[in-house]
Amino acid sequence: MRATGRLIAGAIGLLALMLPAHAEGPTGIWLTKDADAHVRIADCGGALCGTIIWLKDPIDDATGRPMTDKHNPDPAKRNRPVLGIQVMYGMHPSGPGRWSGRFYNSDDGRTYQGNLIVVDSATVKVEGCLIICMGETWHRVDTAARPARPIGKPRHKT
Repeated sequence: MRATGRLIAGAIGLLALMLPAHAEGPTGIWLTKDADAHVRIADCGGALCGTIIWLKDPIDDATGRPMTDKHNPDPAKRNRPVLGIQVMYGMHPSGPGRWSGRFYNSDDGRTYQGNLIVVDSATVKVEGCLIICMGETWHRVDTAARPARPIGKPRHKT
């Protein structure tokens, strides 16, 4: 009887180690390493994707206009706003708490293979890979602490 109990306890412990650190996985809103953007990670047709939903400095100092995707290799996309760009594509599970897919870097206009790794419920590591993988840590944004709309702007004119 004791051996059976230990076997069950061991199996439960092993199963717990195999589960991701955060039950929801990485879905949610994340603050990038330099605290200059929020990326919303969500399910996009069975894979995870990430979209820029907030920029610390949304206006380009050089032009006085919203930041654009000026480094995009496709000239037709160079004038699109950075706000709203999908920067994470086709992320599929590749291990416990780990997803693999592609990242778009608007700083250089290149797309990289990469990984998204859940560190804990408030932290993920994103890695872009060329020959080696280089990564940065993102932190979960507490959406309850953020205002539902920009402060000081009316919802609609009456």
